[in-house]
Amino acid sequence: MTDENNTPQPPETDFDRRVPEASADPDVTFDLVGEAFAALTDGPDAVDETAPPQYGVGPFSVREVALGGIWVIALIVSFFPIYNVGGSSVWTAGIDWVLTIGVPTVAVFLLLLRRLSPQGIRRVGSLGIDQFASVAFTVSMVVWLGILWASFVSLAGQRLFYATWVVWVEFIVMLAGVLLTVFAPLFPTIGEDFRHRREVPAHRVARPARPIVARPRTPRPQAAPAATPPAGAPESDFTAADTAAPVGLASEDASPAGDTTQITPLDTVAAGVVEDPVAEVAEVAETTSTPAASQAFWALAPVERDVVDENGTTIFTIGPTAWALVIEDRVDRFVVRHEDGRIGYLTDVSGVTRG
Repeated sequence: MTDENNTPQPPETDFDRRVPEASADPDVTFDLVGEAFAALTDGPDAVDETAPPQYGVGPFSVREVALGGIWVIALIVSFFPIYNVGGSSVWTAGIDWVLTIGVPTVAVFLLLLRRLSPQGIRRVGSLGIDQFASVAFTVSMVVWLGILWASFVSLAGQRLFYATWVVWVEFIVMLAGVLLTVFAPLFPTIGEDFRHRREVPAHRVARPARPIVARPRTPRPQAAPAATPPAGAPESDFTAADTAAPVGLASEDASPAGDTTQITPLDTVAAGVVEDPVAEVAEVAETTSTPAASQAFWALAPVERDVVDENGTTIFTIGPTAWALVIEDRVDRFVVRHEDGRIGYLTDVSGVTRG
């Protein structure tokens, strides 16, 4: 009895080390150039072994031979003049050759390359070779039709039809190309190219688009209740003081941080009684504690500081030249309301004077 664990294994070659295991997402990560090329070209066309044989001309199908024949006619005719006036061909009339004959040439070349090179290019962007050929011949036919339409318009207005026989031939040839590409599956013989093809997964750029979902919104903090007017003060006076800077008494400028001996409390000023500012402040300091977290109060920053929103974006600033209304004290930050109604957070509360 042979022990499989003791069976000698063939030595690992450089090729084995270069071949990676299947990636979880092969459309995104490629360890080898060959894998990236295979993802771009989608590899050789899949073949259904149970399908009946398809006969053609050499390695090409009847449809591909017909497309190659009409392309040769279009290429030869394109060197003749397309206008009665000037005698220029499509190759000398600006960049008209790109859509009229250039793009169909690329499409026919890719169709032939697909048969001659099994590992050749299999798509152009999100379009397969057959889809690209359909677009190429359709666009070319529309451009030639546009030249004919402009000639008929000129004939009606100036009695001059400036398109030559070349335009008619090119239009008919490209119309045949549309029939051999767009409508080919409807015909019995040339439609064999599209029958019995094995189903394969679509390329990532040809798959359905991903659904878009709405970005989640961050709920805004609710504002605290408005400050209650002091006893004996008219409600209208307190409302006006709530939206403007507080009235205070100072010698020259705003008092520095921590110095409240020169500022008259808001309730005393609103009542209209100002006798001795220093005595009034001392009395209030003895009978009133620090405002609670839910009690609104006025604050004066020693220097200009930014008031930010939930995302940290500055929405307005406060400074030593004007008082700001704080509607909530969160210990490490103040919730500040601007006079125009905007609400933000003052994150630096050091040295702020409370009023």
